[in-house]
Amino acid sequence: MDVLTGEPLALDLLNTRANMPDGEFDVLASPDTFREWLLAQDGRLSPVETADDADLAAVRALRGHIAEAVEHARQGAAPPQTALDALHEAQRAAPPYRRLTWDGAALTATVIRAGDSRARLLAELAEAAVDLLAGPAVTKVRGCEGPGCRMLFLPAHPRRRWCSPALCGNRVRVARYYQRHKD
Repeated sequence: MDVLTGEPLALDLLNTRANMPDGEFDVLASPDTFREWLLAQDGRLSPVETADDADLAAVRALRGHIAEAVEHARQGAAPPQTALDALHEAQRAAPPYRRLTWDGAALTATVIRAGDSRARLLAELAEAAVDLLAGPAVTKVRGCEGPGCRMLFLPAHPRRRWCSPALCGNRVRVARYYQRHKD
């Protein structure tokens, strides 16, 4: 799987749809690629017991709402209420609560979520989107300048132009090289 990870979780979800040199790629097109993406997000999401067609449909629908909200918010515009309502609904389906456990010396609190595997996944993804949308970083989210690329990223450096220097950056440099040496 060539889809990039490592951006804020909400952007990683949006980047599950990519334009690759050999065509469009959607991680959420099959349970197998979806499971690979979940493994790549290890530690960022609760374990998912299944990754069936119903799970994929629910995550794809949430991804659409997040994409709509992020696109508006990064331009300083109010996101559609339907997108915000979808995020709130996903969060309410698996609310977080703190569970106390005794570790042998002291009480420790662990945040867990109620609900089944799908509800927890959707709530965690919605929560990540809310964190991004409510923070100042949302207006700094950029789209990759690579030809045809739709990836989004939060630049750590103000001069960053591509989702990945190894992917789109390299494609742009190679194209410029060939253009200069064409004649």
